[in-house]
Amino acid sequence: MKKQMAFTLVEILIVVLILGILAAIVLPKVSNAAATARASMLADDLRTFRTQLAVFKGQHNVAAGYPGCDPAVAPTEAALVLQMISASKGNGECAAAGTAGYPYGPYLREIPANPVNGKKTVEIIPDGGSLPGAADDSHGWVYQPSIDRLKADSQGSDNAGVAFFSY
Repeated sequence: MKKQMAFTLVEILIVVLILGILAAIVLPKVSNAAATARASMLADDLRTFRTQLAVFKGQHNVAAGYPGCDPAVAPTEAALVLQMISASKGNGECAAAGTAGYPYGPYLREIPANPVNGKKTVEIIPDGGSLPGAADDSHGWVYQPSIDRLKADSQGSDNAGVAFFSY
């Protein structure tokens, strides 16, 4: 009769222990990768958004967010969104992308979601107001047209300890 070969309980426990140690080493690296990716995406979204705001200002001679491109009118989130995702004339009149006679824009396909808090809304700081000193996660973005300042309304910091709000 042949003797059947099988793993002993000790051998199985050693394999399970080794797999547990490997998992303990790999899991923190995977979770760090996701945080690093969110921080990189936030920096890239801010760069793109800021660039398109600058292009709008260059073509219209006024910062985005003022209805009708009139700096005498208080800036609004609705005006900013419309100006960023629509085609426009030099006077700020907006129409659907591709409309004849509207040579500028659209500057963004949509307002990007903040990759850290997932929000797309933009808090508009009115002329004469001041930017908050820190993020409160109530919006995706904080924008002050009068000084062309866009910030991420995200609490927390990246792996290097830099606050998302200071990006």
